[in-house]
Amino acid sequence: MGRLGTGNSGNTGADPAPDPARRSAQDIETHHIEKVDAVVVGSGFGGSVAALRLAEAGQSVVLMERGKPYPPGSFARSPAEMGRNFWDPDRGLYGLFDAWTFRGTEGLVSSGLGGGSLIYANVLLRKDEKWFVNESPIPGGGYENWPFTRADLDPYYKAAEEILQPVRYPYHDTPKTLAMEKTAATLGLPISRPPIAVTFSTEPTKEPQTNRPLPLPEYGSIHGPNTVRTTCTLSGECDIGCNAGAKNTLDHNYISAAAHQGADVRTFHDVRGIRPLARGGYEVRYVVHDPERQGELLKERIIHCRRLILGAGTFGTNFLLLRNRSSLPALSDALGTRFSGNGDLLTFIMGAKTPGSNGSPPGVRTLTGSRGPVITTAIRIPDSNDDDGDGRGYYVEDAGYPAFMNWLMETAQLSTTVKRTAKVARQLLKDRLFDAGRSNVSADLAAALGDGRLSSSSVPLLGMGRDIPDGVMTLRDGRLAIAWTMATSKDYFGRVRGTMSEIAKDLDGDFIDNPLWWAKRVITVHPIGGAPSGRHPGEAVCDSYGEVFGYPGLFVMDGAAMPGPVGANPSLTISAFAERACHHILEDGHVLNHTQSAGHRGISPADAAGSDDWTSDDLPGADETANDVDASVPRELAPDATKGNGAREERPASAVEDGAAATTGTRSRGLGLPQLPDQKLPDQQPQDVQPAARDARTSVRFTEQMHGWFSPGITDPEKGRSLGRDRSRRIMFELTITAEDMDAFVEDPSHPAKAEGYVLADYFGGRMPVERGWFNLFVEDVSDDGRPARRMLYRLWLRDPGGTPFTFTGYKLIHNEAGLDIWQDTTTLYARILRGHVPPSEASDVQEPGEEDVFGAGILYIRPLDFAKQLTTFRAEGPAPAAGLASFMKLFAGELWQVYGRGLKRVPFPVRSPLRRPRR
Repeated sequence: MGRLGTGNSGNTGADPAPDPARRSAQDIETHHIEKVDAVVVGSGFGGSVAALRLAEAGQSVVLMERGKPYPPGSFARSPAEMGRNFWDPDRGLYGLFDAWTFRGTEGLVSSGLGGGSLIYANVLLRKDEKWFVNESPIPGGGYENWPFTRADLDPYYKAAEEILQPVRYPYHDTPKTLAMEKTAATLGLPISRPPIAVTFSTEPTKEPQTNRPLPLPEYGSIHGPNTVRTTCTLSGECDIGCNAGAKNTLDHNYISAAAHQGADVRTFHDVRGIRPLARGGYEVRYVVHDPERQGELLKERIIHCRRLILGAGTFGTNFLLLRNRSSLPALSDALGTRFSGNGDLLTFIMGAKTPGSNGSPPGVRTLTGSRGPVITTAIRIPDSNDDDGDGRGYYVEDAGYPAFMNWLMETAQLSTTVKRTAKVARQLLKDRLFDAGRSNVSADLAAALGDGRLSSSSVPLLGMGRDIPDGVMTLRDGRLAIAWTMATSKDYFGRVRGTMSEIAKDLDGDFIDNPLWWAKRVITVHPIGGAPSGRHPGEAVCDSYGEVFGYPGLFVMDGAAMPGPVGANPSLTISAFAERACHHILEDGHVLNHTQSAGHRGISPADAAGSDDWTSDDLPGADETANDVDASVPRELAPDATKGNGAREERPASAVEDGAAATTGTRSRGLGLPQLPDQKLPDQQPQDVQPAARDARTSVRFTEQMHGWFSPGITDPEKGRSLGRDRSRRIMFELTITAEDMDAFVEDPSHPAKAEGYVLADYFGGRMPVERGWFNLFVEDVSDDGRPARRMLYRLWLRDPGGTPFTFTGYKLIHNEAGLDIWQDTTTLYARILRGHVPPSEASDVQEPGEEDVFGAGILYIRPLDFAKQLTTFRAEGPAPAAGLASFMKLFAGELWQVYGRGLKRVPFPVRSPLRRPRR
């Protein structure tokens, strides 16, 4: 049984079994890059399947889960625990629930070992055979196409069911279950008890009993040999974590079995970057969360693998692919499309009543939503693809909740609670004042608590089905954004609400929408799509087995790969999809790196442990033309990448390296050119500056912000701006320009300075800190007509989340044409982004990059308000700050005069004074 690794002080479960072959994150940090056969990102219904099946086949597998393990009994229950039971590492929160908000929809998913299984409602339904649609039109264009069928998945549904062991709810005295079945019969609706992944008895042939201890399976438990699980206690707590362990979550089966087979299961491991390697396989960059060091930047770590399985859930996988799109430029344009919430809709039946008889008022209909597992029944409404359906099909299911919700429900009736309490208080005061002779007040206290009729007669309803998969997922300032509207699915949601309303009416209860409905929003716990599978890259991101088009060995195995809503609860379909994909990898001749059979172990045990003989030839990009400086130097990353530009400022590799050099007394590289492989340093490399000389210098700095548009695959900045604007591909930067020695800055004809800051572009994953930056205030140039001109030059070394290096180059062309164009010239930057880290040219003239080196191009502008702010950022430091600022302004104005001043006589009327006579 493999030990559960956290890499920090997180909860590893009870008495984990020792495994000397396993290595902690601290061990990894002191070695070179790890190499394994497969890295699995996420431990949900796709990732856990992949971890087990690949480990069974003898592959060296590392499963990375960002959350922590949850052994039975460790789920939050108290208010203090619940208040911290959310996922936000920036705020020191490492809990179970991860809540998202988007345009038109809210999302609630989980973070922990076992993924969504920790909070799902246990239902394991197969997708309806005729709901695997093809050529199903989608409003706004396109079609919903499922590249596989029910027959394709049936063997793998069975394989997943054998592991997850679902059963139908066995009790026949649960009020909400009986009420739903009776109502469905009255309304003529088809109802069943769906298979649910809950253990009700100690053996399959025995009668169900509550709270009975369960034996561990032969593969043991990932949480250790002393893990105690019991049969279902009918507490309704499935959606907040099952402390009894009766719920067959993935950590108790697939993941435990994978660890038993040798898979390396690591918690608190958060994957941030991915990119393909030149020789095949993938580089994965990740961080390790440490709850004991909250809020600190996290050191980036690197692992290489032959196969990469993405199973981080619909939000996580799409966010990862969108952030690393520049490292994976061949990704289909379908990335981010076909999102849906699987038709999720939450409503409530409140205050159900039984009919009165013989003139008596209606009674309280007992539903007791807190009794039993969350879902016990499912009403299926057929689809127009079925023989007897009309419209898009859906399910309506009863929904339970934890018992403490009953108290919240009762006390939420503030007026009723106050009235009861006041009545009892008056009676007690009356008894005390008038000596009523009563000493037993039990009945009074019972009256104060009330009869609980509202909570006992209420139950939520869950709807899910085939809504319209027309949502689009993108990045916005580095954050995940979803554009989805209820409008196109209005008919679908209207039908679902109609059925729910009929059920409430038959139970003589009040039908209550959840508050979000009135804001035309829904909340989903089943996000689907974004990286849809399909027949070709024109309609999909990956093929019918989840392998990403254009990237052999990269797989999507979670809800993101679904090309449309599953309709039924999607967990089992995702598991079957992953089972089928793994079978294809291992049994159908799938090839590793074109030479290594997938059915055999491709990495030696020494490699899997991280050998020390890693050569530069094996580094990513070593046999490519692009330079990659500081490729293996780890960055320091923000605890939470999902906050995009709002996250903590990260430290690029150069800052980390220079910081380490400072502590060891080695020289910082400063503004000089870096040492590249097989390259000599040029003569102008600055030498060490002694402290006394540094104190004698006066420096000037200012901060500049520019915004514009960019497009990949374009070499002409104007075309890149036009196309980027049409496709909303924004790019901006904020740079602090520092001339560290004003005397040298003025005297040097190229006026060099240092540029620090960041570039923000969603195509490159959001915010990229500048690893090294060069700026030249004015470089002499000549206009086409032979008049003097200048260029302001920018060169910034960047690295996207996947670790791929880029160079941002740009220039402002200062040249005099007819009219007053000084504002346009000094605020317009023509930019190109080059592949690799390209150093500045040693030649004095301005050299243009070859088209083969250009990744994309665009134009950025200084906005008037940003220019006004820029003027307030000028600062000077040193022995003569005023003189330093004056020197800078004199240089700036003088260079502009050289370009524009001599041509003032060419300024047309009315700018030129009409009183001035031209010279003869």
